[in-house]
Amino acid sequence: MARAIELASRGTGATSPNPVVGCVLTDASGTVVGEGWHERAGGPHAEVNALRAAGPAARGATAYVTLEPCNHTGRTGPCAQALIEAGVTRVVYAVSDPNPQASGGAATLRAAGITTEAGLLAKQAEEGNAAWLTSVRLGRPYVTWKYAATLDGRSAAADGTSRWITSAESRADVHRLRAEADAVLVGGGTLRQDDPHLAVRGVEGATQPLRIALDTHATILPTARILDDAAPTLIVVGEDADTRHLPGVELLRLPLRGGRIGVHDLLAQLYARGVRSLFLEGGPTLAGAFLEGGAVDRVIGYLAPALLGAGPAALADAGIKNISGAVRLDITEAVRIGPDLRITAVPVPATETATATVPATATKEH
Repeated sequence: MARAIELASRGTGATSPNPVVGCVLTDASGTVVGEGWHERAGGPHAEVNALRAAGPAARGATAYVTLEPCNHTGRTGPCAQALIEAGVTRVVYAVSDPNPQASGGAATLRAAGITTEAGLLAKQAEEGNAAWLTSVRLGRPYVTWKYAATLDGRSAAADGTSRWITSAESRADVHRLRAEADAVLVGGGTLRQDDPHLAVRGVEGATQPLRIALDTHATILPTARILDDAAPTLIVVGEDADTRHLPGVELLRLPLRGGRIGVHDLLAQLYARGVRSLFLEGGPTLAGAFLEGGAVDRVIGYLAPALLGAGPAALADAGIKNISGAVRLDITEAVRIGPDLRITAVPVPATETATATVPATATKEH
């Protein structure tokens, strides 16, 4: 199963809106006879790739799969049926499929006389498939907030300059994370101040994420770098924004709530468009709005060994009034990236009950 989880990770960034899945087939002696993973959306699933690799050796084999084999026909056939037809006699899977359209594979396998077991290395498999699992369970994209700051928590200097707080190594690492996401989001302030490009660079074979700018009043200039053809782009504006200066630009119009676009209104629309993972690269105000809305699932902070003493903080108002309301985090990783420290953490517990809006002045990319 550990090998299946490793194989599943190879599909990261290429399978959305489908999950990443890995599969290993072993014969009666425990020898591996076939391996496979879900390589891209619309392509064969992990089980099918592993069965093809095994050929006749699949008969009588045990299949180790990171996710319960699907039980429906979409762009590909049901994997549960493929395992049955191949003569597999035992299936061990890590995580049950929460998608009601695809679940039930284990029951189908058992009805065919195949032994099934669930839960092996479930925690590790869940971590590798967190974006997809979260999106299915909550009906919105999995949100990662990325920020860069000095060791004293400043995202820019007092004069507003922020290039570059972190090292070239950290910036390259950010491109890798972008390549794993379906979409990258910044606010209007970052759009105006930094003119970000947001496309992935330096990652071989990367699928370019959807670049999204939240620009309530459509102040973006037609010459903005985000509007080039390096990657697809979506500009999110208020429902009454004047966009006559943006012919040919894909727009998403949303109603304003108190002059702002609702976080969950935006997430619902992105989910409907097939976005399952969102990489939040906006500034402290945008991050604060998402955190207040209970819509941050993972935090990745790049801390540079530098001190500024003044300037904007990495996180603005998130509606927290006292220490008891602090969003507590579980640090899942802390590693050196060049001279910097990259810390990954998840909120404990996450909440989906709060409501929030995104201010039109949300700022700062990196």
